[in-house]
Amino acid sequence: MTMSAGWYLRRLSRMGPREVAGRAGDAVRRRRWRSARPDCPSVTGARFTAVLPAGAIAAVPPDAAKRLVAEADRLMYGHAEFFGVVRDDLTDPDWWCDPKTGRRAPWGYAFDVPYRNEDAVGDIKQIWELSRHQYLTVLAAAYAITEDERYAERVAKHLRSWWAANPPLRGVHWISGIELGIRLLSWVWIRRLLDGWPGAADLFEDNPVALSQIWHHQRWLAAFPSRGSSANNHVIAEAAGQFAASCAFNWFPSSERWRAGALRSLERHLRGNTYVSGLNRELATEYHGLVLELGLAAVAEADAAGVPVPATVRLVLLRMTDALAAVVDNRLRPPRQGDADDGHGLVVDGAGTDRWASLLATGDAVFGRLDWWPAVTGTDVRTPLLAGLIKPTELAVTRPASRPAHFADAGLTILRGPDEIWCRCDGGPHGFLSIAAHAHADALSVEVRHDGVDVLADPGTYCYHGQPEWRQYFRSTLGHNTLQLDGGDQSVSGGPFLWTRHAETRVLTADTSGEGVARWCAEHDGYEGSVHRRRVELTAETRELTVVDEVRGSGRRVRLAFHLGPAIAADLVGNQAVLTWTRDGEERSAVLDLPGQLSWQAHRGETDPPLGWYSAGFGRKEPATTLVGTGFADGAEGFTTVLRFRGQGGT
Repeated sequence: MTMSAGWYLRRLSRMGPREVAGRAGDAVRRRRWRSARPDCPSVTGARFTAVLPAGAIAAVPPDAAKRLVAEADRLMYGHAEFFGVVRDDLTDPDWWCDPKTGRRAPWGYAFDVPYRNEDAVGDIKQIWELSRHQYLTVLAAAYAITEDERYAERVAKHLRSWWAANPPLRGVHWISGIELGIRLLSWVWIRRLLDGWPGAADLFEDNPVALSQIWHHQRWLAAFPSRGSSANNHVIAEAAGQFAASCAFNWFPSSERWRAGALRSLERHLRGNTYVSGLNRELATEYHGLVLELGLAAVAEADAAGVPVPATVRLVLLRMTDALAAVVDNRLRPPRQGDADDGHGLVVDGAGTDRWASLLATGDAVFGRLDWWPAVTGTDVRTPLLAGLIKPTELAVTRPASRPAHFADAGLTILRGPDEIWCRCDGGPHGFLSIAAHAHADALSVEVRHDGVDVLADPGTYCYHGQPEWRQYFRSTLGHNTLQLDGGDQSVSGGPFLWTRHAETRVLTADTSGEGVARWCAEHDGYEGSVHRRRVELTAETRELTVVDEVRGSGRRVRLAFHLGPAIAADLVGNQAVLTWTRDGEERSAVLDLPGQLSWQAHRGETDPPLGWYSAGFGRKEPATTLVGTGFADGAEGFTTVLRFRGQGGT
């Protein structure tokens, strides 16, 4: 995918004068850096002191350690999977090759590489992911737990290979700040986890190549921060990586200045990226997890280095943790809202480790759990390591006395019913900042689960670059459980990470008191000349979810979509669908009574155009049933949908 002149104009229209000036300065600096690459200053006597405290490794639960070592052994044999693509070349990887397309990114000055053009470069996410070096943190953690030097030697071999193949400012890995920031954080943890290995100092502080790479990464991040309309999760990753490196690798004349600047940026943007309620402003749940991981890792570095951190940083992370505990379902799954690209801040765990349980376990260790938090039964490696570094701190804050269900600032409401019925209602802003890069056109959508199983599902994300028709579908209004008018989206897209018009939504009712019936009502103005209003009621006694859609403005063509989860089988007859699935060996079922004014059809795995798909993770998709009703709004009568859950065994 290449960006047209029209895209650049649309993108420019979403920037303010200060951002335009900053980007102009960046362009000048890039031209100057092309021919003026300075050398890393001389470093003598560097030592790494940010080690794990005694007992941290011993505190790792045995089952978590077993999963980690199993994953490390797979990596040692060269096997891994990134975004649905299985690789067996990790014993000696080609750092510039995309295994999905077979293309190899071109060599040259970093800022000349057309990384958005898949025909020229390949799938940039596939190329970048390996070079975040988070698989190397897994190998390093396996060394720390087992003291088997094979893991350490493989880490050293790959780092030396990467440094040789990717000199500063040359090639595809020097383009994006989030990649540099996460890579620095990985290097800090690799050095920490390899501390008992005799070759650790020779690999890092006594290695001029490593010193040059670390210095150039930090110089890059200080010069080209994400700014203005792009200051979302990327700027958090940049600041966290810069801060971690300048704390742990405090070896350069600029380290103190870089550390102070990164901490200011981290504090400012953590606050700016987070609602007072604790939810991430991008309203994309996986980025909530990414930002929380990055923030916790940054605080761990500060405490390991004895660097004071403003209380606001810890307060934001505390609120984010409480908010996560509030919104998960009974299986600890959070909402599937907005973009998701499987991005992690720090990886030291094996396959099968629950990301959200891990974050809640860390929150418990660092901040203390509240009585209403859901129980966390899983184990992980990361929690005892972070908890060993982060020092207990008294925070002057009043935490929620009971489990929040309505987050007014984020427009997110959770309705809960018997038999672990969980329903998310979306009445929030379209997204964050002027471009709302990771938003979907999903105003008033609902997401419904029964005992953790997606019944009415948010289909997910699937891809970012290279497949525009799929990117468009997964972020479209038709791709969500809401109502579409006249074949268009509620918000207007100007590109794969750009929205030029945002639907405005307001919540009218959010009664989650739990007294028999939970109610929610909201409306949005995304369709010019019409207003879409939706009412949702969850009745505990009958286990019924009722959705009523009203459209002000008659004669408009309506499409109402309900996307079923991949585990759900549907038998559609007329305007009634019988839904069946299995959970833990038991048959479950529900009846979906659909509005009779509309003509209903089931779609599954269609490609021209895409319809009827579910993406469990980035780069992966599978067919799933989507029920679409078509008709017209008459301006008076609403469209009523009723989802009735039957008891276990179908009764």
